[in-house]
Amino acid sequence: MSKITLEKEIWKPDRNIDIPLYKQIYDFFILKISNGEWSIGSKMPSQQAMAKKFGVNRSTIVEVYDELKSEGLIQSKTKSGTIIINNTWSILTSNAPLDWNKKISNSLHEPNLNIIQIINDVESSNDYIRLGAGELAKNMMPSKYLKDIFHKVADSITYMGYDDPKGLLELREEVVKYLAKKGIITDSSKILIVSGALQALNLISTGLLSQGATILTEKPSYLQSLTLFDSHYIDLNSVDTDKNGISIDKLTGKIATKKPELLYIIPNYQNPTGILTSDSRRTELLKLCEKERLAIIEDDVYGELWFDTPPPPPLKARDKNGNVVYIGSISKTLSAGMRVGWIVGNENVINRLADIKMQTDYGSSNISQWICTEFLRTGAYESFASEIRQELKYKRDRMLSILEMYFKDIATWNKPSGGLYIWLKLKTPIPQYKLFETCYKEKLVINPGYLYDDNDKSSLRLSFASLSLEELEEGLVALSNIIRTF
Repeated sequence: MSKITLEKEIWKPDRNIDIPLYKQIYDFFILKISNGEWSIGSKMPSQQAMAKKFGVNRSTIVEVYDELKSEGLIQSKTKSGTIIINNTWSILTSNAPLDWNKKISNSLHEPNLNIIQIINDVESSNDYIRLGAGELAKNMMPSKYLKDIFHKVADSITYMGYDDPKGLLELREEVVKYLAKKGIITDSSKILIVSGALQALNLISTGLLSQGATILTEKPSYLQSLTLFDSHYIDLNSVDTDKNGISIDKLTGKIATKKPELLYIIPNYQNPTGILTSDSRRTELLKLCEKERLAIIEDDVYGELWFDTPPPPPLKARDKNGNVVYIGSISKTLSAGMRVGWIVGNENVINRLADIKMQTDYGSSNISQWICTEFLRTGAYESFASEIRQELKYKRDRMLSILEMYFKDIATWNKPSGGLYIWLKLKTPIPQYKLFETCYKEKLVINPGYLYDDNDKSSLRLSFASLSLEELEEGLVALSNIIRTF
């Protein structure tokens, strides 16, 4: 067996041209093999020797070797090393298939957690009972209002092209009136229309935070289930909560040690726990963050879903110094699929986020914005929200009674005063992914607690909103039976 030597080679890849180093080396190897200088059966030098000779990282040589192997030109053998096994012209001259998986794995945005991908895959399936889904059931859509709203929209639309970077002016003006009822006094220049709260968070992470920044969140928190902050190299750090909301003492300590750039909080019927931050806790929280000059992102997408009495005024309604950036949305009340929400904040902040939004999607759907405008303008939104509150309260009570019948000896839970969720805590911890897998095989999808808190081994987020009463009972009975098998 001949051995290829590199001592006489004077060629080296050129770092001053646009062709990647691995591609230059790959083309060099192909030339040597095709003209017979490196013959079939010849032993290739080691990857380390190749890297040293060409002045590149070993990973670059690994990439070249992998491509040559995938094309059937070389083969690695345990005892013999890497051998040239083919110099067929058709192989040498053919274009290798593009390695999309490699591009995907090297991309900037982190993939969703595997369990989140599975949950998302069955979003529209009728074959599974989804016990943790954060949306209204299909039979709770505002059907009786839509025909009239569509007629009004058809008469109102005057333009269907690119709109103001901040969103449809008519909608922003209606949002101003809507927010005033909550005590938030603002104007249309300080409002950005977005495609739901998730886009709002993406814009904030891109436009307001630096790489390596720390965000404080409640523990547990919806943010922990998202990877968009990992993709921006932002550190999420959680703060303990109690029945009244985020702990002020714990928050004070975190501010001192972590030097965060902002606090993300859901004061109304928090996701996933359903906790309502008390009025006094809101006052303490705002006072502390003003003192420490800590920005607050207030996510109020569940604020309309109160059952007996409205929640206390938002933090933004008490904000005298512009510390709070407020996120609202119709996704949890009117329609998840309409994808309309808003950000309210300092005008410079809104201008910055609007600029980024225009770079990414050139504005949210005009049709959805006009529909939302008419819902707000005509009062249909408030009427529908009132109906939804009554139905959700009934479904919450039904879920609580089912839990009392089938889970009393194996779990504890809260009684939320609004929102969509009940936070169930098992008395005996169960391997959560194993529980998820077992449920999935039985056509039951759950949201384990570790999605919202890495250290949680015994909680589940249950939703009473997305299922019919029949599905709710069927799913919970099945869950109870499965838990008892562990």
